[in-house]
Amino acid sequence: MEFKDTKAIYLQIADYICDQILTGRWSESERIPSVRELGVALEVNPNTAMRTYDFLQEKGIIFNKRGIGYFVDENAKVKTIELRKKQFLEDDLPFFFKNMELIGMTLPEVEKEYDKYKTKR
Repeated sequence: MEFKDTKAIYLQIADYICDQILTGRWSESERIPSVRELGVALEVNPNTAMRTYDFLQEKGIIFNKRGIGYFVDENAKVKTIELRKKQFLEDDLPFFFKNMELIGMTLPEVEKEYDKYKTKR
């Protein structure tokens, strides 16, 4: 995994885990890699992986069965979507709007580009 300097590594790993859940690679109630396994796989310190798991557990996306490991919560997909929407509205959208304003871009222009994006997918 390639990390960016603009966001804490543990949050980037949390995004990666959320992506696995949203794409269905990790299903609800499924056991996920241990802290150590995740650290090795992503080449990060186990403390960083643990911080990620603590964050996701706090958000109710994963849970720990003591002595067994971490699992995807039954409602992880819904909770992940809610978390992503909140982050998008609070972090990404204001930055996006600021850039739109600075370059004089209009919502119809953005909508046109979004329509192009959807047809490519």
